[in-house]
Amino acid sequence: MASEERRFKGPLFVLTILVGSFLLFLVQPMIARMALPRLGGAPAVWNSAMLVYQALLLGGYAYAHAIGRLAVRHQAIVHIALLLVAAFFWLPIGLIADRPPTNVAAELWVPWLLILSIGPLFFAVSAQAPLVQRWYNAASGGRDPYALYAASNLGSFAGLITYPLIVEPLLPLDSQSWLWTTGYLLLVLLVAGCALMLPRREATGAAAPTRVTERPGWKRKLYWVALAFVPSGLMLSTTTHMTTDIFAMPLLWVLPLGLYLLSFSVAFAERRGVADVITQLSPLVILVLGGLTIRVAPEQPYFAAFCGLTLLFVVAVTLHSEMYRTRPAPERLTGFYLWMSLGGALGGVFSGLIAPAVFDWTYEHPLLILAAGALVPQNFLFPFLKGLWRGRTRSHALTAAMLVLVVVIGAIAIQRPWQWLWDDGPAIGACAIGFLTLFCIGRRLPYVMGLIGVILVFGGWDSLQLSMKGDRTRSYFGVYTIRDYPYEGVRTLAHGTTSHGLQIMQPGRQTEPTSYYAPQSGVGQAMIALPAIIGDGARVGIVGLGTGTLACYAKPDQHWTFYEIDSTVVGIARDPSKFSFLASCLPQVPIVLGDARLSLAAAVPKSLDLLALDAFSSDVIPLHLLTQEAFETYSRVLSDKGLLLVHISNRFLDLEPVVAAAAAKGGWTAALLHDFVEDDAFDSTFRSSSIWVAMSRDPASLGKLINSDDIVAGGWRPLIPRQGFTMWTDDFASILPLLYVFQPDAIDDAE
Repeated sequence: MASEERRFKGPLFVLTILVGSFLLFLVQPMIARMALPRLGGAPAVWNSAMLVYQALLLGGYAYAHAIGRLAVRHQAIVHIALLLVAAFFWLPIGLIADRPPTNVAAELWVPWLLILSIGPLFFAVSAQAPLVQRWYNAASGGRDPYALYAASNLGSFAGLITYPLIVEPLLPLDSQSWLWTTGYLLLVLLVAGCALMLPRREATGAAAPTRVTERPGWKRKLYWVALAFVPSGLMLSTTTHMTTDIFAMPLLWVLPLGLYLLSFSVAFAERRGVADVITQLSPLVILVLGGLTIRVAPEQPYFAAFCGLTLLFVVAVTLHSEMYRTRPAPERLTGFYLWMSLGGALGGVFSGLIAPAVFDWTYEHPLLILAAGALVPQNFLFPFLKGLWRGRTRSHALTAAMLVLVVVIGAIAIQRPWQWLWDDGPAIGACAIGFLTLFCIGRRLPYVMGLIGVILVFGGWDSLQLSMKGDRTRSYFGVYTIRDYPYEGVRTLAHGTTSHGLQIMQPGRQTEPTSYYAPQSGVGQAMIALPAIIGDGARVGIVGLGTGTLACYAKPDQHWTFYEIDSTVVGIARDPSKFSFLASCLPQVPIVLGDARLSLAAAVPKSLDLLALDAFSSDVIPLHLLTQEAFETYSRVLSDKGLLLVHISNRFLDLEPVVAAAAAKGGWTAALLHDFVEDDAFDSTFRSSSIWVAMSRDPASLGKLINSDDIVAGGWRPLIPRQGFTMWTDDFASILPLLYVFQPDAIDDAE
């Protein structure tokens, strides 16, 4: 045994843990990025991917726990064999060739696609972390292996950050696949190296350890499940908030998951200083940021994202620290990780499957914040507060008083009887309840009551009212909210916090094109000039239905088709009690359901004279609709004189270089129109700023549009390419060079 201890190489085990975890979390955004061209770029694609990853992680931990009954060298033989079998059948990594069927729900098909594509590889790699920690304990003569879990999560965090910052911007998908394959083969060699360090025989007889630790009871196991459930679910609900209101892209996917993983490194570190400080402050952070993350503030998306990410990190560190504090002895390590992964998987199922099916809004987010508030350790912020709450009678009296004050203040703030006195009664009410709750930190029940009051007053009650009215609908592709503004006489449709259409409800004006589709907009001018450009009987295709506003440009002799990925949107647009554009202007218009790019690829060549791209995932056109291959599809389906209109206005990305590169590569003539609407303009209630690009393979057709006498306003200009910008393809695309540092004033209310 002494010779085996002398040849023990601890850094090899650490390196194996790091490489395995790096690969495990490098592949997550990589495979989801590969899937986007097939799946429409929906934010929920990442949540579906996370469900698969968590399920496979749970399976890997269960497998590691099951083979723990074998001698460690036998464990190594079994696991190396599993790694080799997975490599033989599934390397190099990539997606299977199946396309999404239109008659199968995306919630079911997306996980199936990912499991078949990388399931066995992910399963094998996920199991190596707990196994290597157990082998470390055996090979080192009984050293505590929990420190390696912190190293594991550092490797995971590095893998996540590396993908959007280095791998995605520099490598095409094919090269990414081979990079990961090479890393996997390196991992197999490292695992084999660790196996050589294992003792040839298990310690027996007098030399065997005599300490037998108590088996954790069900109460503690369920506590571990709850502690893992909340951060996992909150990570996914935070991701949903961010990708719905900003953009479905790997950079935003990895931020919540990266912080979630980093929390393990802090929580499981041997030095407890940082974790202890965060745990002490966590009730205060949850109280302050819990309300701010619920309040809808589209005009401050970066601040809202910062608050949400900070809240996630604090909650995750605190609850994971509780898991570390209650961890079992090292010989029960794999069972501990199994229960922890079960809680994480259940949190993912709740946020990714159950909540979208049960709730019409992201109610899982405030519910998980409340659950976090109920679970975090409660410590008095100031010594005098402990004396204030001392004694059962006084504690009960203060709790009852807190309940009354929360109800009274909340009712006044929500009903706003003196709205003329202040502009934002809910904010003042939430601040008042929050101030009272500061004195309750240290007592769980009154603290949770105050937290409920803050969340309800600061936006939660408004969301409940919208749900009770039936004005909100949720699907796999997002949350859609219909709002009436009687004073302005308009009705709007929003996807998350992004407007996707507006109808004037005044009699006689309900068929007027509005918002980004007004006659002054690029698409409005193209629709007006279309008869002069194409002639009679023009064939029009619209990608993205929204409220159906564009239908009211249709002429009796024209042939229109809408392409829409979400059946929920079709239901909203076809219901005249919600929006009457289609019912009034094109009641029988064909609507092709499914991803528009796939539908257009199957269409008859040269079957359209005008194609307008108005599909939006959150605030931006899905990436796969702006690649070189996508523009080749548009060129094939358009007639020789056909026009392509691309809606690129948004709050976060400068997409002009993308379209300019596509125009140059594909031989298109292109021009851009920025229809800017001042806030105090007479028609600003009905019309929104927008940026449209018009493109044609026939310069004469574009010239007729730009110089038409029928259009309402001019303002077209040539596209401005960006020097050194690489055109997006299905295999290579990066949004980092296109991010706005600050939200441009010119499009602050654009799509």
